Amino acid sequence: MKKAELALREEIIARCKEMNASGINQGTSGNISVRFEDRMLISPSATPYDQMTPDMIASVGLDDTSGRYEGPLKPSTEWRFHQKLLHGRPDAGAVVHAHPTYCTTLAIARKEIPSCHYMVAAFGGNNVRCAGYATFGSEELSELAIEAMTDRTACLLANHGMIAIGENLAKAMWRAIELETIAKQYYLSLVIGGPVLLSDAAIDDTHRGFAGYGLQDSEADKKPKPRRRAPKKTPAKRK
Repeated sequence: MKKAELALREEIIARCKEMNASGINQGTSGNISVRFEDRMLISPSATPYDQMTPDMIASVGLDDTSGRYEGPLKPSTEWRFHQKLLHGRPDAGAVVHAHPTYCTTLAIARKEIPSCHYMVAAFGGNNVRCAGYATFGSEELSELAIEAMTDRTACLLANHGMIAIGENLAKAMWRAIELETIAKQYYLSLVIGGPVLLSDAAIDDTHRGFAGYGLQDSEADKKPKPRRRAPKKTPAKRK
């Protein structure tokens, strides 16, 4: 196994644990995937996060819709929308799916999140849509999710949970946590009479300001990797 792949498998496990520690997920209901070359690495189905090991992470071809996978455990039942997002969205390097309390509460009521806060712009538009309902793990659900994610980096799933994508796992997790925060704020504003929504112009202005905002790559990630130089040849000594 390549070092880069092993590192991603280990990060998937760490981020699964982070989902529960941050409160955006419970038990084994969430799942995480990441793109690696022409494949998708995804957390296995119904496996406690604290018992996961790197070899348990399932590997699925991005072009293979047959359900075939590599690994000792089958992938999450939601592998279909993970695969569709990673295959069809160049901006998606990782996908986080979870069942946060406030996102799921709004999804149960089948409410989208409108422009109640300027950070809604972090998800690509002036709202976060709520996809229609379909049975978990189904092809129908994956199609509904893809539709709701058009021009967006997050969506709610009716009577289910949420999805967030990012260029990498860190950014996908950042969006997932930010989405639950806004969902909570929106829910609480409904309790006290409803929010005052921002105009499309205000959200557009936020989009322009986001050009240099959000979770930034580390300086180490920004620096070009040094090329390995071939060792200098030592002239042979004359006998």
